[in-house]
Amino acid sequence: MPNKNPPTLATIRIKNLRLRTYVGINEEEIQNQQDILVNVVIGYAADRAVQFNRIEEALNYRTITKEIIAHVESGRFALLERLTKELLEIVMNYEQVEVAEVEVDKPHALRFSDSVSVTLSARKEQP
Repeated sequence: MPNKNPPTLATIRIKNLRLRTYVGINEEEIQNQQDILVNVVIGYAADRAVQFNRIEEALNYRTITKEIIAHVESGRFALLERLTKELLEIVMNYEQVEVAEVEVDKPHALRFSDSVSVTLSARKEQP
């Protein structure tokens, strides 16, 4: 009889990744890098990682984080929405990722608030 147990879904959270980039539409934002915070939540089937306890079977969040850092630090973005979408695409390009959410915060974007953020999420189609 085949195993009908649902896959073990692992959640990886990358919290408050502090980066600097060009983001915005006014002249000061175009000319000067700003601080941003990136939060990523990733869900992937971790059955093989749990079973074999080997890094080769796990989703390598360090590799994902390095790719996010390189993309943010080398880019220029008019809108938070575009930056967030591009980071979500990076995460979703990893074969093991089933679902992901990316939030990008822009501290001090508004005079009376701590920050403004955009959150986007995606889920891969089930076969």
